This record gives sequence, structure tokens and C-alpha cells, in this order.
Amino acid sequence: MTSPATDHSVPDLITPSWEYAPAPEARELATIRSHYGLFIGGEFVDPAEGGGFATISPSTEEHLAEVALATASDVDRAVAAARKAFGSWSKLAGAERGKYLFRIARLLQERAREFAVLETLDNGKPIRETRDVDVPTAAAHFFYHAGWADKLDWAGLGASPQPLGVAGQVIPWNFPLLMLAWKIAPALATGNTVVLKPAETTPLSALLFAEVCQQADLPAGVVNIVTGAGETGAAITGHPDVDKVAFTGSTAVGKSIARQIAGTDKRLTLELGGKAANIVFDDAPIEQAIEGIVDGIFFNQGHVCCAGSRLLVQENVHDLVVDKLKARLATLRLGDPLDKNTDIGAINSAEQLERITALVAAGETEGERWSPSCELPDAGFWFAPTLFTGVSQSSRIASEEIFGPVLSVLSFRTPDEAVAKANNTPYGLSAGVWTEKGSRILWMADQLKAGVVWANTFNRFDPTSPFGGYKESGFGREGGIQGLAAYLAAPDMEA
Repeated sequence: MTSPATDHSVPDLITPSWEYAPAPEARELATIRSHYGLFIGGEFVDPAEGGGFATISPSTEEHLAEVALATASDVDRAVAAARKAFGSWSKLAGAERGKYLFRIARLLQERAREFAVLETLDNGKPIRETRDVDVPTAAAHFFYHAGWADKLDWAGLGASPQPLGVAGQVIPWNFPLLMLAWKIAPALATGNTVVLKPAETTPLSALLFAEVCQQADLPAGVVNIVTGAGETGAAITGHPDVDKVAFTGSTAVGKSIARQIAGTDKRLTLELGGKAANIVFDDAPIEQAIEGIVDGIFFNQGHVCCAGSRLLVQENVHDLVVDKLKARLATLRLGDPLDKNTDIGAINSAEQLERITALVAAGETEGERWSPSCELPDAGFWFAPTLFTGVSQSSRIASEEIFGPVLSVLSFRTPDEAVAKANNTPYGLSAGVWTEKGSRILWMADQLKAGVVWANTFNRFDPTSPFGGYKESGFGREGGIQGLAAYLAAPDMEA
């Protein structure tokens, strides 16, 4: 184990612009073990029943590693380790907890290349996204929460707010490292300990993060990482000694967790699915809007809960926007995620590819499908960026969450009609508004039933800003002061 970072100067949150070579040279920046154990009590340990599962690269279907399969008895061990560590961690001065979070943030920066390549191999997303977005933003969350650790009494959260205890956290496969940071950083800053389960298709960055915890000399048991499938997650969320549950994933699973813990005193936050409307008015900066539309739905292959998968365009600029959008999509480069020039990577799994394919097939009976000409690789899981026009508000392609690179285009005449169409969904996670009128932006933000409304941009995040949804998109907030409140026995800060 190396010594913890000791540089306590103001951190540089601007990540260097690295040059990545295509595979296989880029892959050499990440060391992948053949087998990974569970991280419990500060050490990697074997699962009690000795089971495991393979994780593969979505872009090649290549076997990457064998990962331990945690059962209920392993979850018991992890929760016991977290409970044991909670006594001393919760009593540690906030400034001291902040130092550990600061060390973790610096180590994420120091090992950024390794994390970026590993995340791309395990997830399938382009290296430019893991390099420029995922890893630096994960580090930023730890820096931000490190600063809060000794200021909780002045955060408006009540007098001497207290940590809840052991936090059970289950994260998705679309942003493995970033979702880990969203969950672990506020939990540790507020004095809680953690048992976290990464998604079964993308466990490797969480296990590399366990090494960072060791490097930072984080006390044993403060963070525990157990790998597995749905049964493992259910064992965590339903464990009687888990005080707080945080889940990001599908609406169906979120509802199942809510039913599972109903009647208990566990605190719960859920960040679930979405079907966001990206709304373009005729006075919008069209060229800027085109880039925002592309980023809003095709970033990370559309594997984004808040993706702008419904494009609402004012009638008199509808055809212009569609034409420009098709021209822009024709320039996107699909292929090897380790190539720094790639725009569209691989779909995360065969299961997700089947779901996307099925919904798109249904959409072909509901509207006009268009995709740019591109050759899909022979191996791996791939889907070309796809555009649907002429669809109705009630069609499956425009109403169900696809979680893939598929955009449905609808039109509207008036602001009132745009609001009505945008809100006509069971989801309420995010929305975007494109217009030159500031008064219209404020009015739309007030009318839209979404947890986040972006103005003349899309998919912009900051650790200081709370994120979360309404309706079937979940409840609770992550980020900002509201995200801290979710881990404290203090007045609710969600409003």
C-alpha cells in the first residue's frame, strides 16, 4: 500500500487533455486482474460460496475478468464490517473525514488514465467520454464533499445533524464510476459507512476504486464493495442492519425496492428512468441547439436516464431542424471505443441491445425511421444512431424509455402545447428548453414537471447542484446540500 496523498493545496479540477492511441496501445494503460474478490473490511476476500461470473467487453465480447458473486452471507459480512467501522468513522472530526475524501479525489486524478481506459473496456463508451467527463467529474464530487465534511453544522440542516448509519447503495451500468462517486462521497462526508454493489456488467471501476480506498488509508470497513446480480442487491437493500438505501436504475426495480423496505425505518432515495423532452422554439440558436440535441441523446449511446429522447420542435422550424440534425448525425463516428476519435461506442450488453432493437422495430410501424449509413463491427453489441419522425405522442417509441441512441421528433405550435406534450409522460427527471427569450425559459421551467430543466444546453452537471426527479423518475436528490441531507437525520431538504 502506498502512502496517502499529503498535498492539501487547492486541487486543479481541470483534467489534462491526453492523447489516446487506439487499441491495443490504449488498453495497456489499464491493468486487469484475471480474478476479483469482494472488498470487505478493507481487504479483498473470496466469496463464501466461491461463485463468480464473467465480465466482458461490450465492443468485442472479449472476456475481461472473473468477478466474485456475493451471496447473502457475503452481504452479512460486508454490513457487519460497515457497522463496526461506523462507530469510529461517525465520531471522527469532519475535517479529518474531509482529508480522506480529498486523498481519494487526488488519487482519482493521479490514476485517471487507468480509470478511463478500464471504464471504456468494461462499459463500451468512448474513451473521450470517460476521459473528459466521467473520471474528472467523479473526482470533482469527492473534492466538493470533502469541503462539506467539517461544515455540516452551518449547512442549514439543523443543529448537529447526525449520520444515519450504514448506507446500502446499488448503482447502474451506464456511469459506473460517476454513480459510485455520487453515492459514496456524500455518505462518507456525513459520517456514514457504505456497502455498495456495482452493476454486474460493469464492476471493474468499482473494484479499482477499492484499491484507491486502500491507497488513501481509508479505515477498514468504511467502504465495502460486493459484486453480484439482482439477488445481491436485494440482500443489501433488505438487510435489517442497513439504515439508508440509495438506488439508481430502472423504474421497475426502484418500485420493487420501495415495496421491499415499506414499513421499515430505512431512509430511501431513488433516481430512476426518464423520457426527457428537449424543446426547440423557432427563435432558438439553431446550430447550438443541434449540438445540444446530439449531446442530449447520443452521448453515452443514449444510456442516460435524463437523455433528451423526445425532441419537440416548433412547427415552423421543424423541417430545418430535422435536416440539420440528419446532416450532423452523418458525421458521427461509430467504432472502437478506445479510439479517441470515436463518437458512438458499443451498447453495454446483449440484453440491452435486444431491448433497443425490439422497441425500434415497433417504432417502424409508428413513424419514419432514419439512420446514417455506417458499417457496424462484426463483434460486440452495436446500434447505429437512429431518428424517428412522424410519430405520435402515444406511440411506444415516443413514450417508453429506450435507453439507447434513438430520438423521436414531434412538433408543437405554441408554448402551452409544448408544455402539455412535455408533461404527458409518467416520468419527470429532466427537460431542455432552447430559446432566446429569458422570460420564456423561466416560464417553461416553472411549468415543466421535471427535476432538472436545462436552458440552451443539455446534460450539464455540477456537484453543487441537486439532481433528481418526480413521478416515476424517483424521489430524493443527489448533489448539493440536498444530497447531503439524504444521509443525515435532519430536516428534509428535498423541496
